[in-house]
Amino acid sequence: MPRLRKKRRRREVNRVPRWDAALPEYDRNTVPDGLVTRRQLREMGLSPGSNCGPVAILRCKLCATRPQWSCTHPTRGFLLRVDFAKPKRVPTLAQERALDQAMAARQTCGECGRRFYICLSKKLGCCLECFDGTPVDPSSCMTAPAPATHRLAA
Repeated sequence: MPRLRKKRRRREVNRVPRWDAALPEYDRNTVPDGLVTRRQLREMGLSPGSNCGPVAILRCKLCATRPQWSCTHPTRGFLLRVDFAKPKRVPTLAQERALDQAMAARQTCGECGRRFYICLSKKLGCCLECFDGTPVDPSSCMTAPAPATHRLAA
């Protein structure tokens, strides 16, 4: 019996006139000073403020050809104010230790006990050498223990 094909619905286009948009929109290379994207904030070592949302939209390349319509594509970027940004939080030593323990559980072979620089497969549960005898590159293992003062991998 032949399989019935589903009828595809045509995607509805949400067109909003640019003058009715909720936030001001800027094309690339026309953004005023003091507004940056999240990625640019991260490069500056800053994070967005806790109660400061986006103040403008960076239009995608496609919408630059249609100046009368508001950009609703997922590739648009949200612009944040630099003066509301805060410095990135630095993790405490206890947080770093907890992250290192979690990574050690993912990187340590359950059978031979060696720790690797990559996360091991959950499906196998061990390294390839223990699973099927494939020799492991010695540079992919952590052979020498870290100094006693600081045992974190990161």
